[in-house]
Amino acid sequence: MRPNSAKRLLRAGRPAVGTWLSLGSPVAARFLARSGWDYLTVDTEHNAIGIEATAACFAAVADAGGVCLARVPSNRHDHIKRVLDTGAHGVVVPMVNTRAEAEAAVSACLYPPKGTRSVGGATHALNFAATPADYYAKADDEILVVLQCEHIDAVRNFRDVYSVPGVDAVFVGPNDLMASMRAADGTPPTPEVFKQALAEILAGCKELGIPAGIHTFSVEEAKQRIADGWQFIAVGSELKLMLDAAKKVTDGLGLGKAAGELAKY
Repeated sequence: MRPNSAKRLLRAGRPAVGTWLSLGSPVAARFLARSGWDYLTVDTEHNAIGIEATAACFAAVADAGGVCLARVPSNRHDHIKRVLDTGAHGVVVPMVNTRAEAEAAVSACLYPPKGTRSVGGATHALNFAATPADYYAKADDEILVVLQCEHIDAVRNFRDVYSVPGVDAVFVGPNDLMASMRAADGTPPTPEVFKQALAEILAGCKELGIPAGIHTFSVEEAKQRIADGWQFIAVGSELKLMLDAAKKVTDGLGLGKAAGELAKY
């Protein structure tokens, strides 16, 4: 069974750097899987991507020898089961705010007796270059379980929430975390207050011995986060990379201004 190289990097204390797949394009996934990323993540939470396109992206990345994760729409057993059974090498679970939610997410990723994942499917074994028997025997060791910390309540209860055995990384969603910190009148937190929340997450991960992750928006930001001790790094998305490159060309040729910022990720 092919090992999960991104999980190996994190366990070795090294950074794993990837990008988001938000367009649901297996063709884009094929090319990006050969572009040097440590992992790619199909974002099924915020995009119009069906399970067939998602599974095709997993296959395109796996056939190139890469690691493909899925951010599921929500922390539900059926969402997690379906992406794993169609070949994801791991899951990113959004909005994990309590210990019970963390326990449920981890349990859905693992087969009995460690968890409650049901036995079925066939594509998963193909994506790990394994026989079904090997997959069922070894999947628990290779599936990457990433829980998101994107609400201030989770930050305040960090150690209780994320100390659940089986968590491979904690990943910050900066936009949702910042939104959860707004004042009653909608005023966002100051940069200093938000920076402190991130520092608490990083310190909590270090205390628990769990890799800390965060979404970044430039090479410079990604380098700085790695220097600060963050390991599980996402840089934009294939959509953002495409738009940024297109803007550079159109601006350079004086073709007129783009219609504002077309995508945050």
